Amino acid sequence: MDQENRRMENCMVCGEKLQYREKAIDLICSSCKRPDSGHIVCPNGHYICERCHNQDALRVIEEIILTTDSKDPHEIAELAFSFPGLPMLGCAHAYIAGGALMAALKNEGTTEATNEDIKEVFRRTRKQAHGGYCGLTGVCGIAPALGACVSVLTGSKCGKDKPQRTTMELVSGVTRAITDLTGPSCCKAYVRASLTVTVAFLEENFSIALPKGADSPCRYTTKHPHGCREKRCPYFSTKTPTL
Repeated sequence: MDQENRRMENCMVCGEKLQYREKAIDLICSSCKRPDSGHIVCPNGHYICERCHNQDALRVIEEIILTTDSKDPHEIAELAFSFPGLPMLGCAHAYIAGGALMAALKNEGTTEATNEDIKEVFRRTRKQAHGGYCGLTGVCGIAPALGACVSVLTGSKCGKDKPQRTTMELVSGVTRAITDLTGPSCCKAYVRASLTVTVAFLEENFSIALPKGADSPCRYTTKHPHGCREKRCPYFSTKTPTL
């Protein structure tokens, strides 16, 4: 198992194998010392909160998203995947999904999306994308991240009619695409499939034609800490070199 895999499966403080609990317990982050509650803990009592765990990756993701000139959300997502410090799994992928879509829309020009809109999507994503909650509640953070994109574009909020329905319809489609790829979870497959669904949704509902993205066989097969789905995954290829 390589260094990135060990970081995903083992405590960042002492290296012990992490434990996944069914019920949350009160914890103190070993890094920032803030009180929190969590389900993924170290047997030696160490705990790293979501904010501290993702801060380096999120800083790089934001830089990629805000500076790219690509109009292809899949291409932008794959570029973000290639950052060596990105964990194989985790909610940084929700920011990649939402950010890649918004950056593509900004560069394509039809919606007049801005960097401030991208940052707003990140803020909303932060409220609902939490590590491990795909298994604990059945909601992957990628779904609300892409929902936030449509919400920003349409001005959706509680009490609105069509914009809220449109946002929920997109999220329903994204959730189905994710569900069809589950067993075990793979955030990178989820991002790819969810962007495909969202690009098609935008074309059908808003006449926005973003690139549909070329097939990108996965290069991260050996890095999955819970075991790659291999031939059950549409992005798997034995001919693709792994990173």
